[in-house]
Amino acid sequence: MARPSEDPRPRVALITGASGGIGKATALGLARAGMHVAVVGRDRQRTEAAALEIRDAGAGAVHVLVADLSSQAEVRRVADEALQELPRIDVLVNNVGGFWQTRHVTADGLERTFAVNHLAPFLLTNLLLGRLEQSAPARVVTVSSNAHRTGRIDFDDLQGQQNYSGARAYDQSKLANVLFAFELARRLRGTGVTSNALHPGVVRTSFGSEDPAAVQRFVVPVLKPFMKTPAQGAATSIHLATDPDLARVTGGFFSNSRRVRPSRRSEDRADAERLWRVSAELVGTDPSATRGGP
Repeated sequence: MARPSEDPRPRVALITGASGGIGKATALGLARAGMHVAVVGRDRQRTEAAALEIRDAGAGAVHVLVADLSSQAEVRRVADEALQELPRIDVLVNNVGGFWQTRHVTADGLERTFAVNHLAPFLLTNLLLGRLEQSAPARVVTVSSNAHRTGRIDFDDLQGQQNYSGARAYDQSKLANVLFAFELARRLRGTGVTSNALHPGVVRTSFGSEDPAAVQRFVVPVLKPFMKTPAQGAATSIHLATDPDLARVTGGFFSNSRRVRPSRRSEDRADAERLWRVSAELVGTDPSATRGGP
């Protein structure tokens, strides 16, 4: 009988925010590496177009999952659909993210940046952990940013109700990504599931275009020729998802496909544990559990 690492069945990767930009490039790269992929996007037409492009590139099976991950009900629905459609999940790439210059509130009454960038991957990962463990060796890859280095978790005002800044909310959410990835790695030691975070680089995408800050409107157009392409931005995610040398590497932060030192705040275990408890309360999961669905 084949050992798990020799399982003849195609490996499966689920990528959020995959209808365009870095997410679509990540899905393309993983498909070209021989994986079956499930792409999650908010807009059905764009997500199906991305899936068609991936299929045209010679990929295997491509599953389309449509959900607005700012809504916890939608996160739960898409997790249920993934568990029904995907008998295994070898890689989960938490790629979805956004920037909003002004404060927006989700259907759950939460600040949108925190809800999309942190709570959505937190909840989705928890709901899929059981399937990831069953598929082990498996990997969770969380796309953060070097913006985490200027981030601070304001536990007294996580939702920006008292004092909102688009940049501050974004930096906080990216620090939350790294704290989450590191705490997840600690909780999953010995399960065969690894958890790492990364900085994709500064990439030419439509990021932040829904509600742009001055930097997106005036500075980014000037810098675009010097920015990474989506394929270049996806390279570190693909590296973390596929490199055999990283099969047992967990709790790391990567940039340009190399492990680098994250911010000091991201290594604060007390903050990571507190953020996990607060996040679990906000999404209605058991803060002591490390397993999700079946």
